[in-house]
Amino acid sequence: MSEDRPLRVVIGEDDVLMREGIARLVAEAGCEVVAQAGDAEDLVRKVLAHKPDVAVVDVQMPPHHANDGLLAARTIRERQPGTGVLVLSQYYEESFAVDLLGERADGLGYLLKERVGDVEAFVDALRRVASGGSALDPEVVRRMVARRDSTGPIASLTPREREVLEEMASGKTNLGIAEALCVGEATVEKHVRNIFQKLGLDQSTTAHRRVLAVLTYLRSERPGRLTRATR
Repeated sequence: MSEDRPLRVVIGEDDVLMREGIARLVAEAGCEVVAQAGDAEDLVRKVLAHKPDVAVVDVQMPPHHANDGLLAARTIRERQPGTGVLVLSQYYEESFAVDLLGERADGLGYLLKERVGDVEAFVDALRRVASGGSALDPEVVRRMVARRDSTGPIASLTPREREVLEEMASGKTNLGIAEALCVGEATVEKHVRNIFQKLGLDQSTTAHRRVLAVLTYLRSERPGRLTRATR
């Protein structure tokens, strides 16, 4: 993605009002909406044709209104790896997040649709994914962390370390975590070292690899039942 041109975006969303709303937010943020699609097949076609920096993808789209958008996201990742993918979901589905990530967390985001209303956070996630980073909805991360076995390694984390873990799993750098929690970057670095040590994970300086490492740990723990997100 070149710094001297607007971020190029393709939007896949079957709800016309939602799609137009996202397009307006994206345009007002200085991005260029190069195409819009109302079904999964058309979305894939337009992404392959326009080669945008990022595709915004609704999980449930025609033709089947099931996980067609999720399958389209996977196809885009396989056939157009240079395009970031930001998936939007109406409900909290932990399996969508971990299955979509697979072995690659770079250039991928997963947000609840309600997050679109937080324009700053939504645009930040869009830009982060387009630049090859990761962006996981903080509510999804919090629920994943909260559902782990209370007697396992997660229980050994201090309250502050849990907060840092949630921010880290959402894709933020140490500086981003420091700003979110209003602490020094050196303090965050110390917490991150402690977290990786307690969870038995190898530390990496690459942000998306840190996300993948944390998610690998979380999905290896006992999974909970999928639930609908609170609105």
